[in-house]
Amino acid sequence: MQISKFLLLGILCTCVFFSQAQTGPSSLKGRLTSSTGEPVPSATIKIQNSTSGAVSDENGYYQISNVVAGSYSILVSAIGFHSEKRNVKIEAGKQLTLNFTLAEDTRNMETVNVIGRTKAQEVNRQAFNVTAVDATKLYNTTLDISGALDRVAGVRVRESGGVGSNFNVSLNGFSGSRIRFFIDGIPMDNFGSSFQINNIPINVAERVEVYKGVVPMWLGSDALGGAINIVTGDRHRNYVDASYSYGSFNTHRSVLNGAVTTKDNFTFQVSAFQNYSDNDYKMDIMASDIFTGQYYPGKTIRRFNDTYHNETVIANIGVVDKSYADKLLLGMTVGKNYKEIQTGARTEAVFGALHRRGNILMPSLKYRKSDLLKGLDVTINANYNLGFEQNIDTVNARFDWYGTRKSMGTSGERGTTLAKYRNHNGLGTAMFNYRLDQHQSIALSNVYNTFNRTANDILNPANSDNGLKRRLDKNVIGLGYSYDVADKWSGTAFGKMIYQKTINGNESSGQPGMTKFGFGTAFTYFFDSNLQLRASYERSNRLPEAQETFGDLENLEGNPDLRPESSDNLNLGMVYGFSLNNRHYFSVTATGIYRYAKDFIFSRLNRNQTRLILDNKQGVSTWGGDAELRYSYGKWLSAGATMTYQFLRNLQKIEPDYNGVSPLYLDQMPNIPYLFGNGDVSITLPNLGGKGTNLNIGYNLLYVHSFWLYWPSLGTNSSTTKNEVPQQFSHDVNLVYSMAKGRYNIGVEARNITDVALYDNFSLQKPSRGFYLNLRYFINRQ
Repeated sequence: MQISKFLLLGILCTCVFFSQAQTGPSSLKGRLTSSTGEPVPSATIKIQNSTSGAVSDENGYYQISNVVAGSYSILVSAIGFHSEKRNVKIEAGKQLTLNFTLAEDTRNMETVNVIGRTKAQEVNRQAFNVTAVDATKLYNTTLDISGALDRVAGVRVRESGGVGSNFNVSLNGFSGSRIRFFIDGIPMDNFGSSFQINNIPINVAERVEVYKGVVPMWLGSDALGGAINIVTGDRHRNYVDASYSYGSFNTHRSVLNGAVTTKDNFTFQVSAFQNYSDNDYKMDIMASDIFTGQYYPGKTIRRFNDTYHNETVIANIGVVDKSYADKLLLGMTVGKNYKEIQTGARTEAVFGALHRRGNILMPSLKYRKSDLLKGLDVTINANYNLGFEQNIDTVNARFDWYGTRKSMGTSGERGTTLAKYRNHNGLGTAMFNYRLDQHQSIALSNVYNTFNRTANDILNPANSDNGLKRRLDKNVIGLGYSYDVADKWSGTAFGKMIYQKTINGNESSGQPGMTKFGFGTAFTYFFDSNLQLRASYERSNRLPEAQETFGDLENLEGNPDLRPESSDNLNLGMVYGFSLNNRHYFSVTATGIYRYAKDFIFSRLNRNQTRLILDNKQGVSTWGGDAELRYSYGKWLSAGATMTYQFLRNLQKIEPDYNGVSPLYLDQMPNIPYLFGNGDVSITLPNLGGKGTNLNIGYNLLYVHSFWLYWPSLGTNSSTTKNEVPQQFSHDVNLVYSMAKGRYNIGVEARNITDVALYDNFSLQKPSRGFYLNLRYFINRQ
């Protein structure tokens, strides 16, 4: 009901904005292209005899807002092109679209260096400890969002299996719900299992922003350890981008992105994708015979109950680039997923028929306007997920790893159920940014989230859990101030207030209406165009999430007694880039981190070790750092390497199972990778096979050092008494051939080419060696 009111309020607001904007300021926008149709970035668009102007982005687009009605001369200039001048008349309250086709100027081009920055590079220049991944460079691969993230310094994505498996993202040692996910700045807390980072193809994103430790206020979240923002962008007005891939384990992936925009700026946008895999790869395990109980160590057995598929369509309709709205879209996200469950938290628990289903049905509203009032930018979003999830366990039998079935009782494999539940997730966000002058701005954000689970199990109608209330309402409000001197220095300070009320059963758990306050600051200084220093600090708070409190009804048990956690997060870093002879380019990024978390929430196995459960530690400290080194030679060779070290130490002196000071005090936290890294090399050969063609050959290495499953101080130093996730190296190679300037693309990939056993979690083996073919077609009409 509250979300319905929010949606109505948002629509009414936009109507008011529309009525007020008809006599408001005018604007000028357009695109710059070369005579061959290629975009012209970093060009200057100047309204002569005025102070107004703009610089085109990497796709050639520009926009100048707050233009007073009148007649003007527009001058466009760019390095390597002849300047162009055009006279125009701009009417009051309207937006004029003015495109330019620039003619190349080849005089003395051998002595000219073109300097410009992509959006990803601009994000990386922030004061925050942030890394932006340019997703467009990965469009011809079969990667999903999680695969791209796993190549970022300080990030580790841990999956329990193949396509569609459970995952956990770690940023500098913090993981789980401490890391929040966003899509275009909108929290993904309520998107359900049909729309997660390990089933979203990389082609949906323009870039992926990774904020480590300190999270900007404008994201409006109580993230404790960092945030990941998937930016879809508005790259093209009229385009089709379609791809299909097929590979090992009967894996199919399809992606379709497209948009149609009329001359009146009416637009329809769609993103559709599907993933399917049998996930029937082989595993090296200790198997037992269900009838005799005899164990057979070192067996290689194929998975047989792990099929996964999901299908999702995201459609938006509305207007763009209007005087009253840069974007006003009504949308609908529709999707479903099917997932067979092969194991519990350990491979000793094997299932042969257990599975789950889910779907997403989510209407949405998106509104954004720059200079709604002079200097005021407004962003409003709202959505509500009407989907459901269902666990299905109706086979009264037990299975072993050979697929042998043994009928047993009436209790199903884990517990007979057809439980169907709806989480009734709603979200409303509002962001206001006001520019006081060319250097100063203030911002106000508010994010409201509601969760209200209802359950029904027709096989267990008397189950007392069906009628219990499972509700969580949260509101995060933030206020920030920024001062920026372009290419010199910038700083920001912000505060956050979090209010949350949780109902578990018929009573509120913990304090009724809990409130927490936090604050932070970030600063960066540019010594010159090559060297940047940055520092950030935040006192952050996080209240237990709905899934942590109530469980996910699969492999995570709920714990209503979890306490809120807080953390002091400090980052110190530098970015240094330089070139030699204008041919050899180097960049070095290094960051040191320190975290002190109070009431740290961590996962452990439950008593029978078939599920995970969350618990608190009084205190955990983290120190370490990550670094990235990149090198390129011209446009044909690129290489890089990342390395991350993070030491998480237990600071809880008293443990329930020990007298006096616990032997676990000052011990390293278990089951968390502490040393890992990546390496990559790519060679690009242009015009190989004809003009407009491009061949790219790439290699990627993933390294993870071994780590203990349980506390390091317990047991001996032998892995026979202390379960260990072993050290591992994974090698991937890929080859992509593009034709007709990127319109047609063929990609071939080989993953885990040495076919080693890979583990992110103890005993849960990931896919063996696999081969994949990817076909992509892209066309853009402006």
